[in-house]
Amino acid sequence: MTRRLNVGFMPLVDAASLIAAAERGFAVAEGLELALVRQASWASLRDHLNLGHLDCAQALAPLPIAARLGIGQVRSELVAPFVLSRGGNAITLSLELTDEIRRANGGTSPGDAKSWARALAIALRHRVAPVTLAMVYPFSGHNFELRYWLAAAGIHPDRDVRLIAIPPPLMVESLRAGQIDGFCVGAPWNGLAAADGVGEIVATKSEIFPHGIEKVLAVPLRLLDDELVTASLLRALAAAARWCDDPANHVDLAELLARPSYLGTDPEQSLRALRGQLQVRSGRADPDYLYFSRLDANRPRREEALWLYAQMRRWGQVRSSTPAVMRATEAEAAAAFRPDVYARVFGGGVDTPRPIPACDRVEFDGVSVGSYLQLFDLATPFGADHRSL
Repeated sequence: MTRRLNVGFMPLVDAASLIAAAERGFAVAEGLELALVRQASWASLRDHLNLGHLDCAQALAPLPIAARLGIGQVRSELVAPFVLSRGGNAITLSLELTDEIRRANGGTSPGDAKSWARALAIALRHRVAPVTLAMVYPFSGHNFELRYWLAAAGIHPDRDVRLIAIPPPLMVESLRAGQIDGFCVGAPWNGLAAADGVGEIVATKSEIFPHGIEKVLAVPLRLLDDELVTASLLRALAAAARWCDDPANHVDLAELLARPSYLGTDPEQSLRALRGQLQVRSGRADPDYLYFSRLDANRPRREEALWLYAQMRRWGQVRSSTPAVMRATEAEAAAAFRPDVYARVFGGGVDTPRPIPACDRVEFDGVSVGSYLQLFDLATPFGADHRSL
């Protein structure tokens, strides 16, 4: 008997494992039918998941943590037993702003993500009009990447620029219309902005947070009660992720993603993202831009949940309280990721914490959120040592 699951997704290249599982037979081989339901925004996906309209969904990695803590939404018991993708995001700025940055940089193009951030800080000193930058959702890697990138160059994300949330499919048009000066979003939208001549890619997630977690499978706790279904779903997704990572399948996958029911965009831009060949005027390539399976990508790790929680604390999304309350909150955040469920299906046990690096050479040790946050000046969201990358 085939079990049907309603699965939410957003029109992004990093939904590939879900789409491939449904379209290339991996789900059927496990006795599942995945009914993929395209969502208009991350907020609507969150609400449909919380209301039970979806059985599970592609989710921003911080979303299950925010749901369990009841931050910015109703409290709900969401967990992530599987990582769908790593990397995949980029920061794109308008051509007007990148030209200003070049002038501030002595007339030349900055060479990498760190140099672009430093030059932007100089350009902002001479700019009269405020800079508005968009990300997809407050509880997202995009928000944290954009903030970290700005703050590491001495730009205060809440005072020196204006940050707003826009659904991914509306990013390029918002940039074209002059409503924003740049954005942080996932593929294929950065590539489309560059191809349309309205924006330039200046930084990638893999430059800011190498091998950083991006999308996870979010499931309500009730789905974990059905261990056979959960195991079947994870096996199907793991097989699909391996298929998506195989370069021999990238052309097929790009054409699949281009269907109107999924992304409805130029397959060439999805193919570029899959190959790490972003369309940037500086000609940079990024082989680790986006991947789905390799390097043990699918295993959720407790330290990554804690790192995301630390970003929530750093940027004021989690309020400080008594030590006992903060310890309980930290434990609840860590419980959003379920490496134990993953290990039951695929083996390997639960690994010891691994340090999580960043572009400014500040590492999270995977254990102590408090010690990590002390490395930053929380009054200004960054320390003096972060003004020079």
